[in-house]
Amino acid sequence: MSDKIRVLLADDHDVVRRGLQALIESEDDMEVVGTAANGEEAVQRAAIYRPDVILLDMKMPVKNGLEALMEIKAQNPNARVMMLTSFSDGATIFAAIKAGALGYLLKDS
Repeated sequence: MSDKIRVLLADDHDVVRRGLQALIESEDDMEVVGTAANGEEAVQRAAIYRPDVILLDMKMPVKNGLEALMEIKAQNPNARVMMLTSFSDGATIFAAIKAGALGYLLKDS
């Protein structure tokens, strides 16, 4: 397979972004094309890079993950977004799925 899966990482914690980037880039078929430290940056970079997958933290400054998700999906209805969260409460997760996220990953997983 010659085409790599292009990933955008959005999390307000630098250590989380760097850790996820190292994990993703250890895979031969994946690459990180951009990172974002807040929801507004995530929206902007999603429009610029058009990644295959966006990993989007639920709780970020400027725009939270849910706000960013809705804006990203409005710009690109085909965007594939997975939410990152440290919360396992059903209402938050359901809101993200309803807004178009494909799923979620708990940060403690």
